[in-house]
Amino acid sequence: MTDELRDQLPDDLNAVDHIAAYDFPDNSRRRIPGALYAGFAVCCVGIWFLNDGDNSSLINRGVLFAALLLSVMSIITISSGWKMTINESEALVVATRSVGFAVGHASAQQVWRGVRSRPTWRIFCYSAEEPPLQRGLVLIDAVDGRVVERLIESNPDAQVPPAPAPEQ
Repeated sequence: MTDELRDQLPDDLNAVDHIAAYDFPDNSRRRIPGALYAGFAVCCVGIWFLNDGDNSSLINRGVLFAALLLSVMSIITISSGWKMTINESEALVVATRSVGFAVGHASAQQVWRGVRSRPTWRIFCYSAEEPPLQRGLVLIDAVDGRVVERLIESNPDAQVPPAPAPEQ
C-alpha cells in the first residue's frame, strides 16, 4: 500500500531538511499549553459550581477531579517553560573555552534535567589533532550559560603508534 500513514515532524522541528542555520525552538513555548490547562481547569470548576455538582447526574465530583489534574499539569507545564538565552552556537563557544584544548569536531544536543526540565546543552567534542587525542563532554545550562558539568579524558579510540623496539 503506497498511501500508508506516517508520522511527520512539524516544519519548525525538522532540522534535517534545513539548509541554513537551524535554531532550536525555545522551551518557553510550553507555557501556551500550560495556560490552556489552567483555563480548562477554571472552566471545570465553574461548570461544577453552576450545575450544583452534588445533585447533577452529568456534572459530579469527577469534574472537580479533572480540574485538579488540569491544575497540576498547568503548574508543571508553566514552571518547565524556561526561556533559553544560550543557543547552540554560544554553547559550543562556552564548551570550547571550558575543555582546555583546541576543539576539532563537536556536536550539540539539547537535553532537559531536573524535575522542572531545565534545558541544557550537551556538547561532545574532540581535540583538533588527527586522530583526536582527547575528548570532552560539557553540560551547559541553556538558561544562564553556566557550565553544569565537564568531563575530559584521553580518547580511547585514538590509535597510539607502538613505541619502536629497542635496537640490540
